[in-house]
Amino acid sequence: MASGFFALLDDIATLMDDVASMSKIAAKKTAGILGDDLAVNAEKASGFVSSRELPVLWAITKGSALNKIIILPIAFLLTAFIPWLINVILILGGLYLAYEGAEKIYEYFFPHPIEKKVEVFEELSEAEILVLEKAKIKSAILTDFILSVEIIIIALGAVMGQDIWTQVMVVSVVAFIATVGVYGIVALIVRMDEAGYKLIQWSGGRNNLLHKTGTFLVKALPKVIQFLAVVGTLALLFVSGGIFSHQIPFLHHYFDFMPSWIVEFLLGLIVGLVCVFVVMAFKKIFKKEIVSH
Repeated sequence: MASGFFALLDDIATLMDDVASMSKIAAKKTAGILGDDLAVNAEKASGFVSSRELPVLWAITKGSALNKIIILPIAFLLTAFIPWLINVILILGGLYLAYEGAEKIYEYFFPHPIEKKVEVFEELSEAEILVLEKAKIKSAILTDFILSVEIIIIALGAVMGQDIWTQVMVVSVVAFIATVGVYGIVALIVRMDEAGYKLIQWSGGRNNLLHKTGTFLVKALPKVIQFLAVVGTLALLFVSGGIFSHQIPFLHHYFDFMPSWIVEFLLGLIVGLVCVFVVMAFKKIFKKEIVSH
């Protein structure tokens, strides 16, 4: 009986060692999209009143965790019974990401005369702030859902051929990293200014290292947020273009003479702009129908 117990422990240790090794491989394959996920979500989680940053980020994090809980079992079931549907889901998600990225670029060059306004939270009522927060949280969670699908599918592809328990554990580890790791770093980024103010207070008014570091953090945050806004927009296009390039063989082979990163960016931008114009056309038609009635 004792020998059976130790044999079980040995099997568990071997399984955990396999999971650790496969998790490293899967994490490497998803490193690029995890970086994109970080950039996109950092941009999404910024721009709130200082006192509301962490509550909003926590709400997005909970939404992200729920996304993973929903996606994981569905991904395993689809892989086992309807594998072709995964490609369809990825392409639909890519269309949304491409649209969101291209829309930001379009609005930058052609801002809507009515919608263009600066959101000054200090001038808004508490109810208006909460409405804006809910809209941004909803948008962030939806984007996270699509990115999470991509991360989980890539991680799952890295362990195909392994037994089901290894697949479940490895992909779950990657999903955990994608939630806790990414949003932990995002929290550090959006609280840079608060950390800076604390260091300035601790400096006691002296121009010492604490004061200089605190001042640097406070001044750096707006630039970091602006940088992440640009990187996040580009990441949406790269991720969506990568989905189209890898999931549609025709596109992958047709542009094989160009560097992959250029192909992915152009595909994301072109498809995204097409989606933007299609949505704009539908909005105009819809408005005309409302006015006519």
